[in-house]
Amino acid sequence: MTEEAPDTLVDVPRAELRPALEAILMVADQPLDHLTLASAVGHPADDVREALGALAREYDEQGRGFELRNVAGGWRYYTREELAPVVEAFVLDGQQARLTQAALETLAVVAYKQPVSRARVSAIRGVNVDGVMRTLVSRGLIEEAGVDAHSNATLYRTTSYFLERIGITSLAELPELAPLMPDLEELDDLDQPEELVPMEETAAGQPSAEQSA
Repeated sequence: MTEEAPDTLVDVPRAELRPALEAILMVADQPLDHLTLASAVGHPADDVREALGALAREYDEQGRGFELRNVAGGWRYYTREELAPVVEAFVLDGQQARLTQAALETLAVVAYKQPVSRARVSAIRGVNVDGVMRTLVSRGLIEEAGVDAHSNATLYRTTSYFLERIGITSLAELPELAPLMPDLEELDDLDQPEELVPMEETAAGQPSAEQSA
């Protein structure tokens, strides 16, 4: 069954389909699905999806410095992976913007156990994660996902930006690591308001290095 594009924004001649898609994707600040693109260029959705796949293959065959990926439910241009160090050196000018090990471990817990409260993440990791969670929220990797009905604790989940950054389209594509994590049912007694979770401090009374990750 042929998909129909939503209301058309502009009627673009068929011969200009690929250039039109390239022009739109070049200025897009987030992934765009093929239906949205079809509406923008005035072509059937099936033709647009086929053209996107053809463009992606063409860039790969030509060895261009960028590639077109279908990530997080939409299409977007990305720097080719093997050229990432060159771009990183230019953008960051030698600075490192990587997540710390503490942040990566906390992000993994949220990804596999979401929606989950900070208290539960702290219980799984064995350390206070307030500072790390704030870092992940500020970077757009996790977001609030409501309140736990029993403890009134704020729940957190990963964002579409998280999917985009790790290059998958849904959480179902995550590796099968969840069975290796502790069973949260054993942690029910720790389901308390997050402000009651003790803060780890250094001898000088300052937040530990992990909290400021």
